[in-house]
Amino acid sequence: MTELQRPPDFDAIMLLIGRLNYSWTNTESLLIHLIAGLVGTTKETAVIIFLTLNTTRARVDLVERLSKMDGRDPAERARVLEVTRRLLGLSGLRNRYNHCIYSFDPDGGAPRTIQMRIADRRDAIKVGQTDLLDAAARADIDAAISNLEALNRAIWALIAEYRYPA
Repeated sequence: MTELQRPPDFDAIMLLIGRLNYSWTNTESLLIHLIAGLVGTTKETAVIIFLTLNTTRARVDLVERLSKMDGRDPAERARVLEVTRRLLGLSGLRNRYNHCIYSFDPDGGAPRTIQMRIADRRDAIKVGQTDLLDAAARADIDAAISNLEALNRAIWALIAEYRYPA
């Protein structure tokens, strides 16, 4: 299928995935402020720490561990853990659309994602799980974007409440 033959919904889905990526990156970057506040350092130092850690999982692990340190206010710990768990809960969908290739049906059907992951089973491996890019996928992406926007606001409220460097 050529570029001109792709299904019309594909462009709309790609725009949604772009919004998902923007919302994700914008929200994940707020971990910088959490790191600064929990460590008691400047935002500039927290940026270096954030950029030194290569993955979302490593960044979230750091924030969670800092929040669990002795002497931390239990309410503050609970708020930090709540937002990091929400972020991790959204990571699966984001990863699904960022770690895949896109496949087109030559007969004009809905495009699909093909996961770029190996699933090890007891005595076999499974590769290339496929998912349709259909109305359900669009609804999932829309919901994730809304959830990220709400999470972003919740993290900013936490930053303000605990007076973390902004």
